[in-house]
Amino acid sequence: MLMSYGFLEVRGLVCGIEAADAMLKSASVRLVKQITTNPGLITLVVEGDIGSCRAAVDAGRRVAERLEAMVSEKVIGRPEPDLAVFLSPPGQRKKP
Repeated sequence: MLMSYGFLEVRGLVCGIEAADAMLKSASVRLVKQITTNPGLITLVVEGDIGSCRAAVDAGRRVAERLEAMVSEKVIGRPEPDLAVFLSPPGQRKKP
């Protein structure tokens, strides 16, 4: 199975938590990272197969739209392996 990444950017911690919950419950994905780029702007990153990532991002988007906190979304299928370096914690950044 080829791994994919799903990204969902929302405004607000509560929306981020609720969206992450919906994403993880809706599909077989793993929450890889939560990035706070500035106070109140949160990006959730999930990993799984392409269909699961799409379903998870769709579920999170519905939550964010309901809370009027949706910013952006993206699903990347078959990502370049070097992208994993970008998503690793700073102390663990090694090229594959």
